[in-house]
Amino acid sequence: MNIVVETSKSTLSIGSKVYACAIGKKGTIPFEQGREGDGKTPLGMYPLRYGLYRNDRISLPACPLEFHIIGENDGWCDAAIDPAYNRPVHLPYPASAEKLYKDSHVYDIIIVLGHNDNPPIADLGSAIFLHIARPNYAPTEGCIAISQTDMLSLLPKLTRDTCIDIQ
Repeated sequence: MNIVVETSKSTLSIGSKVYACAIGKKGTIPFEQGREGDGKTPLGMYPLRYGLYRNDRISLPACPLEFHIIGENDGWCDAAIDPAYNRPVHLPYPASAEKLYKDSHVYDIIIVLGHNDNPPIADLGSAIFLHIARPNYAPTEGCIAISQTDMLSLLPKLTRDTCIDIQ
């Protein structure tokens, strides 16, 4: 079963269950036109690669999707010309990288989307995740975000065959 994100309605659905969601602060963009740091959510169909979570804050429900614990030195490279672009890295990292272990709760659970990763193309966008929403569903930097409660109810429905269709 796939996840469908209707960006015009700010909703994410799987089967008949519909959740509120946040998208990029500058709206959406076709995948091929996206650029690093543009603040837009890339349209398209993406596989779910795996999940990451803060085990000091979250107790995960049973979920068929593979999950890894986020540690204090985990990051994600967003330097377009670096060989590790759009890949997890260990911090400190010599190139620009986003810290995944945050004081805020937005990255307490992350689902890594198969966006620009096979192989990554420089400057086409990185770190496009499904993660926890900020209060009042404030816009993201390009990711999809849902409430923690909704994320925890969604996780048991996800498998390695699940894709997210951002439209």
